[in-house]
Amino acid sequence: MNWFTKMFNSSIGQKLIMALTGLFLCSFLIIHMVGNLQLFKADSGLAFNKYAVFMTTNPLIKTVSYLLYFSILFHAFKGIWLVFSNKKARPVQYAMVDGKANSHWTSRNMGLLGTIILVFVVVHMSNFWYEYKFGHVPYTRYTENLMTGIVDVEEMDEKYFQQEKLKEEVYLGERTIIVKDLYKEVSLEFKEEWWLVALYVLSMAAVSFHLVHGFKSAFQTLGINHRKYNGLIHFIGVWFFGIIIPIGFAAMPLYFMFK
Repeated sequence: MNWFTKMFNSSIGQKLIMALTGLFLCSFLIIHMVGNLQLFKADSGLAFNKYAVFMTTNPLIKTVSYLLYFSILFHAFKGIWLVFSNKKARPVQYAMVDGKANSHWTSRNMGLLGTIILVFVVVHMSNFWYEYKFGHVPYTRYTENLMTGIVDVEEMDEKYFQQEKLKEEVYLGERTIIVKDLYKEVSLEFKEEWWLVALYVLSMAAVSFHLVHGFKSAFQTLGINHRKYNGLIHFIGVWFFGIIIPIGFAAMPLYFMFK
């Protein structure tokens, strides 16, 4: 066990941990993105609210979520600590080395980008996750006519459903679903708080730069570095995680702000 401790206390071991937690968080971004796309459905938030219930009640998802929260905090603080340690170990920069000529801007500013993302995560979790779990989120009743497909939406009195996140029943050709309306909470926040929208857009830009460098670096740290698949790794890192994912997340607050 001693070799294990020494390994993960070494600089190589710490980079390995950063790579593994970073790739795990990349997989979470894909799942979270697919779920959040439900916000764009023209169903008054029903699909997104059902997704929110699933993510907070499914035992497997809840277990993975705790690992996710730990990974986010560990990855963020460990990254900041590594940047601080590197600067402390070399307080005076080399006089003859031009950092701009030897590394990309993103690689030299991963600490700054990570800090912006950490602030964003704290604000995001407090505004939506904490509010959904412990705050005041209204309940909404969706009544769907199974013959016509027409859905009526009505806000419910919260006191009748404090112990339930979702109630569904079918009676006389109608499906009734009563659920916590996180969709309404999201839409109001982004419509009324312009600074929150600005923070999301800025943070997604930071995520983009962070992932363009971090995704490729994670594979290099793991020893997956070969000309046969380096092109594919670069393509996924830049176009998918560096462009598509950040644009998708940034589009959501902008959508509600201008809706």
